[in-house]
Amino acid sequence: MGVDILPVVVMVMVQVGYAGMNIVGKIAMDAGMNPFVHIAYRQIIGTVFLAPFAYFFERKTKPQLTSSILFWIFLCSFSGLTVSQIAYFLGLKYTTATISCALSNLIPAATFLLAIPFGMEKVGFRSKAGQAKVWGTIICVGGATLLSLYHGPIVIGQSGFHWKYAENTEKNNSNSHDNLILGPLLLIVSTVTYSLWIIFQARMSEKYRAPYTSTMLMCLMASFQCVIIGVCVVHDKAAWSLDRMRTIAVLYNGIVCTALGYCLTSWCIQRKGPLYVSVFYPLMLIITAVLSWALLCEKLYIGTVVGSFLTIVGFYGVLWGKEEEKPKSETENFEMETDELNQQLGAKCNSKLQLSGQSNHKIHVSKYNFL
Repeated sequence: MGVDILPVVVMVMVQVGYAGMNIVGKIAMDAGMNPFVHIAYRQIIGTVFLAPFAYFFERKTKPQLTSSILFWIFLCSFSGLTVSQIAYFLGLKYTTATISCALSNLIPAATFLLAIPFGMEKVGFRSKAGQAKVWGTIICVGGATLLSLYHGPIVIGQSGFHWKYAENTEKNNSNSHDNLILGPLLLIVSTVTYSLWIIFQARMSEKYRAPYTSTMLMCLMASFQCVIIGVCVVHDKAAWSLDRMRTIAVLYNGIVCTALGYCLTSWCIQRKGPLYVSVFYPLMLIITAVLSWALLCEKLYIGTVVGSFLTIVGFYGVLWGKEEEKPKSETENFEMETDELNQQLGAKCNSKLQLSGQSNHKIHVSKYNFL
């Protein structure tokens, strides 16, 4: 019983940690921290804390690095860590933490659409699984569009709790919410590039089965990429200084979300599979919405609630379609393996019969010569 409950507890902790990333990151952005600076520090912290895991767990088992594998790691670092995270935190700066979490549920739908040109997914309109994936993708996109472009009346007003620090940072950055279209668009870009990372990661993991080492190398490459981009964009040296809140945000996101989040998620994937892990991601939206309402004085609008609901429904529709395809693919693989075994057994039996026939022929010839 304890073994079955432990993955649930771990994934709930991971989602709470990711929800805290949105809250802490949002406060840091409102406090004046530049997103490019934040991402650069986060990659450095993630590299430092992943290095011990890569060394102690995979130093004797990791495959040899080749130029081809390094190229795939570079693609993964640039798409999934550099571009995706920069777009995410820029989008978080211009919108709310709740909308940021809601739009992250587009990842399965975006991954499905991007995997079709790569030959990793088939549409299959005639099957229930294919229809579920298609309709789930359409519902996801519709929910994200509604979430981005429509607010409507207020469903839940501000909470009675007032956090003075959050209120002061909000007043000092009253213009941070002026562009409500740019924020969701940047978050959609983040979702698309993260989906590309999933596709690249799948290809790379086939050639290099060392998740801790590969992720550490991704963070290392992303550190150089983000520092170079940050220096080119942010010329003010004061923007790179770390006060109390910025230090907390960088350490929290680097340790909790990059290092611990990845390790715990990998542990659950090894024991329960990727679909089991994906089921918990909408939980982050609920936790973030509650924390944003309680701590950041955010209001919940009808467009946010309905759009989030549609996005989650589409999310589970795509996952259900993927799950329904597994028995069919497993049956096909089993039949192929059975046919191969039958062919091998048939070839062995034929070879044995031929050998036995040759030996009998030799015995008959020898007897004839003796006579």
